[in-house]
Amino acid sequence: MLQEYIPLAMLIGLVVFTAVAIIGLSHITLPERATPTKKTPYESGMPPLGGTRGRFSVKFYLIAVLFIVFDIETVFMIPWGVSFRQLGLFGLLEMLVFVVILLVGFIYVWKRGALEWN
Repeated sequence: MLQEYIPLAMLIGLVVFTAVAIIGLSHITLPERATPTKKTPYESGMPPLGGTRGRFSVKFYLIAVLFIVFDIETVFMIPWGVSFRQLGLFGLLEMLVFVVILLVGFIYVWKRGALEWN
């Protein structure tokens, strides 16, 4: 019974060995030369401006929350698609109601200007 897991154990061992070997070789072959440029924070290829305690607009959080809400709502369509044949017409109508509610929410957010970056 345990012989079935031998290939999996060998694969995990090979992956761990490869990861450790790559990290070890990078530390051995490349000396660390700390320069002032390397020690500066990196921010999208531009030098950082201001402090780290800057305020963000609520729009950023609103867009993030809306993305998560609509993304999670669309994830509910995957199990429906898998069991579409067993659900029949009732399942189709339920998903249609779900999509209409989702679409109404999206149109409401769009009309309120929550997706505008200005």
